[in-house]
Amino acid sequence: MQGAKPSTISMSGRCLCGAPVLDVLGMLKVRTLMLGVLFALFLVAACATVSAADSYEDAVSAIHRDDYDLAARLFRPLAEQGHVGAQSFLAVLYANGQGVLQNDEIAEQWYRRAAQQGDAAAQFQLGLLYAKGHWVAQSYAEASQWYRRAADQRVAMAQFQLGELYANGQGVPQSYEEAGRWYRLAADQGDASAQFQLGVFYENGQGVPQSHEEAVQWYRRAADQEHARAQSHLGLLYARGQGLPKDYRAAIGWYRRAAQQGDALAQFQLGVLYANGQGVPRNYEMAGQWYRRAADQGDAGAQFNLAVRYDNGQGVAQSYTEAGRWYRRAARQGHARAQSNLGVLYAGGQGLPKDVIRAYMWLTVAVAGSKGDDVKTAIMNQTAVALDLLPAQILQAQEMARRCQESQFVQCE
Repeated sequence: MQGAKPSTISMSGRCLCGAPVLDVLGMLKVRTLMLGVLFALFLVAACATVSAADSYEDAVSAIHRDDYDLAARLFRPLAEQGHVGAQSFLAVLYANGQGVLQNDEIAEQWYRRAAQQGDAAAQFQLGLLYAKGHWVAQSYAEASQWYRRAADQRVAMAQFQLGELYANGQGVPQSYEEAGRWYRLAADQGDASAQFQLGVFYENGQGVPQSHEEAVQWYRRAADQEHARAQSHLGLLYARGQGLPKDYRAAIGWYRRAAQQGDALAQFQLGVLYANGQGVPRNYEMAGQWYRRAADQGDAGAQFNLAVRYDNGQGVAQSYTEAGRWYRRAARQGHARAQSNLGVLYAGGQGLPKDVIRAYMWLTVAVAGSKGDDVKTAIMNQTAVALDLLPAQILQAQEMARRCQESQFVQCE
């Protein structure tokens, strides 16, 4: 997949209710009238409890029928009386504007009242609000506290989110070991995202002993639940023969399942296999189609490979203009090879206005971000371009490169 240029400048290639119990034993010596009064009070309390339970069940039934107006009317008095389930449901209705006017602040208030009573679902939702900064001041520390309360009640999604916070050191001390512990608790309950992340940890040896075999097991459990990224990673392990025998056809099978769900990694990898003829007959047109699907989703590697197709006319009509467009999109994501090739196009005025200063700028950025032999290629191209520049122009290009790098490739052109 390496594109050759007809000049001394070379191109780089890319080769997841209990009612209160009344003590009536001590009342045996009380006058008959008082016993009658107590009995009557007991009946009233019992009827109220049954009525509340019936109202709650009717409200839940209304939810299932999508009758949100009725559900909101039934949940509100129960919530105001302290019924935790009604409070949690009412929060959801306010959050979504179902049966009531949408109101984030009221939703947060009902989530909090339910969470403070120990409702695990509300605790999890409150954690999400703090993590995302929705309706409350963003705070990973607060999020971790509410996630932990729900996680301690075995809410798998809360266990997973708590694992995410530990993995990233957000609101808690960074710890892959602690992240892995929470991922495993969620994974053991069947949470596909946690199973995938546990697979990643085993593949990379983060917080657990490195093991491709263990990674395969966790990826497969998540992949069987149609977790697209787990399917892609399982395909990668088949393609590399890591943790199981190398099998390109099996890899393609998993890539296709993930690609059909829109997973860009799988789409990109299918492009690679078609371009190389691995597990399928070599087909540059199919490679280009899969690269384009991934590139349209912002995958920098796919954008670069699609640019190479256009640069060399492989599977697509040759077009330096299209090559330049895709090189630029990848380059602005920090893809060093794309930066290098974009510099070459500017130097030769191919598909782009000839601009040796901008060419030198992109090649300078590419040298800083390249590795291995790509460094040599970028330096060679940079040196060739410098022959056409004055010292002042080189200084200008270097200043442009500095600004480009400091802006994370935003202020480059």
